[in-house]
Amino acid sequence: MTERAGYTVTMFLVDVSPSTGKLREVDVPLPNGEVQIVEMTNLEWALQYVKLKVQEMIYNGRKTDQCGVILFGTQETSNIVNRKDGGYEHVYEFVPIGTPTAATIAKINSICPAEEIGDPVDALIVGVETQDRYLGNKKTWTRKIVMLTDGENPIELEDWEVAIDKMNDLKIKLTVVSQPSRGIDFDDADFGYKEEDKSTIKRANEEFFHTFVDRLDPDLGIVGNCAFAIEEVSRPEVKQTKSALMANVLRLGDVENHPEEAIEIVVKTSKCTAFARPKSFKKFARLGDEDEDIIMRNTDDDVDELTANYGQLSMQTQYVYDPSGAHEDDDGEVKEEEPEQKKELVEIDKEDLVRGYKYGSSYVPVPDGNFPKLETKKGIEICGFFPEKNLRPELSMGEVHYVWADPASPLQQVAMSSIAEAMYVRLLVAIARWVTKDGAEPKMGILKPETHGTVAYFTWVQMPFADDIRKYTFPSLDKLFNHKGEVVTKHPYIATDEQMSAMDDFVDALDLMDAGEKDEEEDRKPWYDITLSYNPAIHRVKQALFHAAIVQDLNRQPLPPPHPELLKYFNAPRKVVKRARGAIEAARTAFNVKEVPKRVVRGRRDGHVRARDDGDDALLLDKQPNKRIKLSKTQSQVLSRTQADASAKSQQKNVTDDSETEPEDDEQDLLLNQKFKGSSRPSSPTDEDRLPTPSQTPVPNDDGRAPGRIIGTVAPLTDFNKNIAHGDLVTKAVEDLAFVIRTVVLRPFSASRVDEMLECMQALRKVCLEEDEIDAWNEFLPDLRRACLDDDPGNEFFWTKLAALGRSVSLISKSEAAQQGGKSDISDADAEQLYSTFVPSRTVLVN
Repeated sequence: MTERAGYTVTMFLVDVSPSTGKLREVDVPLPNGEVQIVEMTNLEWALQYVKLKVQEMIYNGRKTDQCGVILFGTQETSNIVNRKDGGYEHVYEFVPIGTPTAATIAKINSICPAEEIGDPVDALIVGVETQDRYLGNKKTWTRKIVMLTDGENPIELEDWEVAIDKMNDLKIKLTVVSQPSRGIDFDDADFGYKEEDKSTIKRANEEFFHTFVDRLDPDLGIVGNCAFAIEEVSRPEVKQTKSALMANVLRLGDVENHPEEAIEIVVKTSKCTAFARPKSFKKFARLGDEDEDIIMRNTDDDVDELTANYGQLSMQTQYVYDPSGAHEDDDGEVKEEEPEQKKELVEIDKEDLVRGYKYGSSYVPVPDGNFPKLETKKGIEICGFFPEKNLRPELSMGEVHYVWADPASPLQQVAMSSIAEAMYVRLLVAIARWVTKDGAEPKMGILKPETHGTVAYFTWVQMPFADDIRKYTFPSLDKLFNHKGEVVTKHPYIATDEQMSAMDDFVDALDLMDAGEKDEEEDRKPWYDITLSYNPAIHRVKQALFHAAIVQDLNRQPLPPPHPELLKYFNAPRKVVKRARGAIEAARTAFNVKEVPKRVVRGRRDGHVRARDDGDDALLLDKQPNKRIKLSKTQSQVLSRTQADASAKSQQKNVTDDSETEPEDDEQDLLLNQKFKGSSRPSSPTDEDRLPTPSQTPVPNDDGRAPGRIIGTVAPLTDFNKNIAHGDLVTKAVEDLAFVIRTVVLRPFSASRVDEMLECMQALRKVCLEEDEIDAWNEFLPDLRRACLDDDPGNEFFWTKLAALGRSVSLISKSEAAQQGGKSDISDADAEQLYSTFVPSRTVLVN
């Protein structure tokens, strides 16, 4: 029998013996990834588990989810068994069974270690009896008992067999959570911990609790430690709900006018899914003096000063309008009001307003009562059938409802099953009109047949109306036209065969269907599991609420980072990222991907920008004609003077410094020249002041590094060795050096750098072999071969020089990888064959 949502009574049995007051150090994770050590008693740490469980009940908000707290080891004795039969001393019913509230958390926070030694068996018997008397004959309710003890005190082994028999009869689920003693919990094989030097009493108590749990029926008992229990209760968990069955009628045909040709079936409906949102927060604000006086006068108790200064905001609606209306000039454009002009708004009553509906750019007033409501009748009416293959899946994204046959009527079940089975066999779905009650607004949706074993039923999901679907069209990606109507075959917007192939490889490399863990048959499972993914917004807010409820000092114990399960799918698996590295580089090269420069926003001269017309983007594919910009006299004089100064500085620098690097000032001349060449702004007296000075002009890097790269094209081997020396940039350095080699080799006039690139190839292969980057090398070398020999223009001369080096720069085989402790899928024969199959297509002169 499945467990009902709610309808559960949980008894918490907390050991407050003197041994639970010992101090311990707890590692508290901080949001920045660091760990803070907080000192607290063993009881305080164990009570966090109780408060988390109670807060979960408060958060779910079910009145049928109840709990009670019983303390053992207290000086007082107050329990239901002692009042009737006596005995069971030092057991105190601290929180009676009931629906928990914030007051329950506050009461649990007041629990402190006591002076007496409590007996866990006495507390267990009192908890079972208290729970049984409260529930009475409610056999469908779930009964749970959670015991928290450090196991450091002797146990009187009396009547424990009787307690086991009664717990088995009542199907009570027992969880024993050990409070840490000297920072140590009970042994837990699942948590991976075993204590070696535990006390004799604790070892005997642990054996007793394991024996006690083993005597219970299967799945009714568990023993664990507190650290693992707190970790598990903090794990994201989906709130399980059981929807109530609602009566309705399923109709097929016109029941009123043609009853002999229609069918009417009594059905029950329930929710399959429900939309969940994060918990909302109430808004507070600082109160004014008048508000504070009102609070102080209406409050008899002393009000804290901090509390009195803030109050909860209440929602209010006020209707106002501007009697002055819009101000327009002669051209019909709306004028902007000056900041000092304050609008005088007139407040009006809601009764003076008339509802209006927008029609185009105007509003149509529709007074209440002018349009009668649509007369609807409760029921689910099937309007028609169509093939399931024609159903667009992206449109059925709303909440899903079940439609069941009436459980109390076999005739209704047979009738509905016949319709569902017929639709299921013929692969049909139905358009259905759903009305929840007479006079309610109808909803249109899709009825889809489902079968589960011998049960046939429907699922219904609401579909959007045609007016609510936004259709965004865009021109063809592979068929473009110019102004003359001619088809354009070559254009930056038309993908080439190389780009299409690179994108296909890139998409295939990102396949996640085999990126998960291995199953029992050693087959890879999909990486993403929808049942194990959680909404970060919902569960992070929930974690913050729980933490604030169980921790009294947030400065001492700040909110910890999100649970690892919440971040499970935030980052792509490393295996896929490594596998897709070559495809990413190939796609980046094929599409010539570059970093987009940061756009510098210019200040507006007149504070007004003309809106874009609808026809501005009509000629998207056509190049705008270059406009010659004529410099004004002021700009020409400033530019000439600036270039002359820069030229003089450059000549002086060349005399004093015999360097091959282009002077900085020459770069500045180019920047200045470009600035005036692309500017269409009219001259002004302040243009000279706006020119960038040599110290302000950014100087581009002269090491040839592309954006995001750590290896440059000027001295790649030097950059590579420097990054390898750091030790933590090996993968990035290997990736970037391979990119640089490919870039330089495929450039025109690259023959002068052949020897340098061969040296880089040798260094790259050595690092890949020693640093477990074998896959990166084995993917890079075939790609370089295709680029040199198959692509146009390629570089057959470089590949011939590389082939002359032979096996030392070929693929890394299994035997070579095994010597370094790595893995490779390449055999020695394949590695030898890489260069042997190459036959030069033309005579190559080798110096």
